[in-house]
Amino acid sequence: MTKEEDQFDGMLLALAQQHEGGVQDLLDTIFSFLARKTDFYTGGGEGAAEKLVMSKFKKHEASALAKAASDKAERAEQERRRKERLEKKKKDEQVEEEKIDNSSKIVELTDEQAAKLQEEIDNKNLAKDVAVAGPSGDNNSVSKGNDANEEEEEEDDEKEKNKLKPNSGNGADMPNYRWTQTLGEVEIRVPLKINFAARPRDVVVTIAKKHLSCGLKGQLPILAGDFPHEVKLEESTWVIEDGKLLLINLEKVNKMQWWPHVVTSEPEISTKKVNPEPSKLSDLDGETRGLVEKMMYDQRQKELGLPTSDEQKKQDVIKKFMEQHPEMDFSKCKFN
Repeated sequence: MTKEEDQFDGMLLALAQQHEGGVQDLLDTIFSFLARKTDFYTGGGEGAAEKLVMSKFKKHEASALAKAASDKAERAEQERRRKERLEKKKKDEQVEEEKIDNSSKIVELTDEQAAKLQEEIDNKNLAKDVAVAGPSGDNNSVSKGNDANEEEEEEDDEKEKNKLKPNSGNGADMPNYRWTQTLGEVEIRVPLKINFAARPRDVVVTIAKKHLSCGLKGQLPILAGDFPHEVKLEESTWVIEDGKLLLINLEKVNKMQWWPHVVTSEPEISTKKVNPEPSKLSDLDGETRGLVEKMMYDQRQKELGLPTSDEQKKQDVIKKFMEQHPEMDFSKCKFN
């Protein structure tokens, strides 16, 4: 399409939006205008107007049919890729469930095996760092470290104060769109707010590795800006749902990051309050899943004012160390 062909698209689109009856009412208005304000029907002799209309109709019918076939093929390809991803995700979930089933089987140990296992665990714990401060005054440095941690927590709370609380999909409900996310994907739903059924040719969607722009053709973008992190172009798609909603799916490059916003110019959500559904954890490999579960557990412990998993391990090591060295005086020591 040349620049001359689409220079009036914005004006014609605005005109089309004023006709609730759709194309039928729009054509009625156009031919009424030609009959009332021009010599279209009389200036070229008998049958000339109809011949002109049919020639233009045939000319653009061919390109419209070709474009429709191309759009249909593109949508079919997007749907095929989407189904492939869903099938792959389903298979990965089945594999992960099998791993969980196998790992959760109970194995009964003999007394000798249990004692040996406990000894190995104790040796590993004792091999870790033991934060023990002697009575010589080392507890001062520990207290200072504790104060620094408290100050850091206060700074974090201040930063989180003005951030949005995530919606049920770990994203945000904005005035012109809604976005949700998992660790692997971002989904954006953009209502088009039109009174006709939109087709792919009516919208403009541009997805780059770190940029997005989308909206109605001939109008300002509804959403535009830079992503906080890169996306995989070959796995990112968009479709129009029910002619009224633009649905955009983005595949994250880094699947270990929660996005604070969908574009950097928009308000941030508090990623500390993100709460992924347990079922989604099965999408991750074993090591990554363990890290995520540990992060979730530690976050809940902090909210309840209880020690994190690392702090619990440290306390267990210190307790074991004290039990093994009763000759030492720990009464003036402060542990963290």
